[in-house]
Amino acid sequence: MKEILYDWGGANVWLFHAINGWRGAALDRFMSLGTRLGDHSQFPIYLTLIVLAAAFAASRAARIGTQGQQATLWLGVLVVLCLAYLADGVFLTWAKSWFDFPRPLLALPQGTVRVLGAAEYRHSLPSGHASFAVTLAAGLWPMLKRWQRWAATAFVLWVGLSRVYVGAHFPADVLAGWLSAFSLVWLIRMVACRCFTELYASHA
Repeated sequence: MKEILYDWGGANVWLFHAINGWRGAALDRFMSLGTRLGDHSQFPIYLTLIVLAAAFAASRAARIGTQGQQATLWLGVLVVLCLAYLADGVFLTWAKSWFDFPRPLLALPQGTVRVLGAAEYRHSLPSGHASFAVTLAAGLWPMLKRWQRWAATAFVLWVGLSRVYVGAHFPADVLAGWLSAFSLVWLIRMVACRCFTELYASHA
């Protein structure tokens, strides 16, 4: 199963070398920035910006009499986002220890992996940076306009590619991070929507 789901018949390693082999000083800085922006430790900063955006949207909605609706929508998004962030952290802690897959620096022959940043050797699956990027994008998705959704998608791809580019993860690790985070956000949103619906129905 590992050869099918993770190794992809050799395509996982081939794709890693194809992306990790790119060169360029500007590209190095760009991809390193993507990795920094996709770090879980940035969540307090993102959350602060999101709360400010929610307050601004609510103040604008107050002028046209839809403040209550906007506040409710943003509250739901914030609840889902925070719960998904916590659930993702728990899942990653378990999954990384359970699989304990080697990172490219340990799995591949010496001298074939170019690493930017700190060298890491274990707990490759899934990528925490990739999952965090999807958690942010999927969590905010209901409140995003069309162009913002394109930007969020670009952000997810940027962070994911950066993890392969800097030599920290295989493409399969990134894909696993994307899928696990999306599944968690979707599940939490479904539960939250049901809870909010029952709460409003009980007070109607």
